Amino acid sequence: MGPAGPRLEAGHRPLDHPPLFWSPQLNAAPADQIRLLEVQALDVRLSQLAHKRSALPEHAEIDSLTGDLAQLRDLLVAAQTEESDTAREQTKAEQDVDQVRQRAVRDQQRLDSGAVSSPKDLESLQREIASLAKRQGDLEDIVLEIMERRESAQERAAELTERVAAVQAKTDDATARRDAATQELDAEAAGVAKDREVVAQAVPADLLKLYDKLRAQQGGVGAARLYQRRCEGCRLELNITEVNEVKAASPDTVLRCENCRRILVRTAESGL
Repeated sequence: MGPAGPRLEAGHRPLDHPPLFWSPQLNAAPADQIRLLEVQALDVRLSQLAHKRSALPEHAEIDSLTGDLAQLRDLLVAAQTEESDTAREQTKAEQDVDQVRQRAVRDQQRLDSGAVSSPKDLESLQREIASLAKRQGDLEDIVLEIMERRESAQERAAELTERVAAVQAKTDDATARRDAATQELDAEAAGVAKDREVVAQAVPADLLKLYDKLRAQQGGVGAARLYQRRCEGCRLELNITEVNEVKAASPDTVLRCENCRRILVRTAESGL
């Protein structure tokens, strides 16, 4: 059926619309149609619980903390790597200092023992001792510079370790809160789903099949109550022609809203 023509006033249908859409060859007892509204209410609750589960604030909190944690861990690895590298540098530099020192000690012992008698050799030995002393001093300065860099890396690593632990604790707390909330929502959803199954079993199969099809097409709402001459699915009020059509329909006839095509269920509050 095509869409209704222009409305005469907000919230009402025009008088010259096509007839109210009736589901061909589909009838169900009024009690079964009312029961379908119970199924709809349970489906709405399941949708609400699913949305609430996906929209838990802990999800965003955990995502943010996880990002912070990954960044901090990268910085920590970098600091630990620098500390390890400078430790090896320090060891190598200290070995160089020790080698120079040992050679200078040997040269000094030769000089003190008087084993070198030639003036030329003596002068050469003294120059070498002086050169070794300068070399040792330069190497010791390098060791000190490396030690400072290593100490700085150690301090950064220690600070980052504490920050990682703090953020991890926050992440664990948020995860625990999320899991507790999820468990509670899942438990409620399981109860609602069980109730839905029980109620749905009492609804005629053909009516339930139509409802499920419409619910998938209409954003989760396949059946709506006719309340005070208004379809609660699309919120539009029936005009006088439609009201008369509904009054004339058998109580067992499954009606469809002409505007939104949802199953339209009559109740004692339909205002007919």
